[in-house]
Amino acid sequence: MSVLVITGTGTEVGKTAVTAALAAVASADGRRVAVLKPAQTGLLPGEPGDVDEVVRLAGPVTTRELIRYPDPLAPVTAARRAGRPTVSPSEIAAAVTELDATHDLVLVEGAGGLLVRFDEKGTTIADAAWALNAPVLVVAAAGLGTLNTTALTAEAILHRGLESLGVVVGRWPAAPDLAARSNLTDLPEAAGGPLLGVLPNGVTSLHPADFLDVARGALSPWFGGTFDPEAFASHYV
Repeated sequence: MSVLVITGTGTEVGKTAVTAALAAVASADGRRVAVLKPAQTGLLPGEPGDVDEVVRLAGPVTTRELIRYPDPLAPVTAARRAGRPTVSPSEIAAAVTELDATHDLVLVEGAGGLLVRFDEKGTTIADAAWALNAPVLVVAAAGLGTLNTTALTAEAILHRGLESLGVVVGRWPAAPDLAARSNLTDLPEAAGGPLLGVLPNGVTSLHPADFLDVARGALSPWFGGTFDPEAFASHYV
C-alpha cells in the first residue's frame, strides 16, 4: 500500500490526528511520507492548516495543500462563497501520482465526511479514492451515534466499489461512558472491517516524541504500531 485515503464519519472526529499518527510511525520506520490535503476550509492564507499540524507532530514529512477557502464550510460551498475554483478528482489524482513517484506512502486527508462535496458536480473524496484505486481508512467518533454514521460511511464505500481497510477511533475519551466502551465491540461490524486503532483525546497536545510513542501504541501492526483491539477492549469490560 503506497496511497491511503483517510476519511471521517463527520467533522471533528480526529482525522488530522490519525493522519499525523500514521505519518509519524511510517516516517520513524524510515519510510518517505507525503500528506495531501485536497481542500482546506476555514482558514485564511498564511494560517496554519491541517498539513502544518501533521508536520508539527510527525516531523518533516512532505505536505501539499491544493486549495484553501476562508469559510468553515463544505469545500463546494466555501468555494462558491469565496469566488474561487473547486478541486476535481483528476487534480487530486495528479497530485497524488506526482507525490507517489518519490515517496513510499502518500496519505490523502479528506474534508469532513466521505460524501462532503468538492464541486457542483457532487464530487467527493470517494471519487478521488476511486480514481486512485486507493483503499480508504475510516476515522470514527467513540460515543453514542457513531455506529450509525460508521455503518452509513461503510455502506457508501462499498456501494462505490472502494476498499475499506477498517476503522480508527480518533478521539478516545479519558473516561469513556457505556456507549463508548460498548462500541469497541460493535464498531468493526458497523464498519465492515477491523478496529485498527484508538487514539486518545488530546493526543495532539503532546510533544512530537511523546506523540510518536502514543501513536505507535494506538495503531495496528498494519501501520507499524502495536495496537491490539482485544487487549484494549479488555480494559473496559
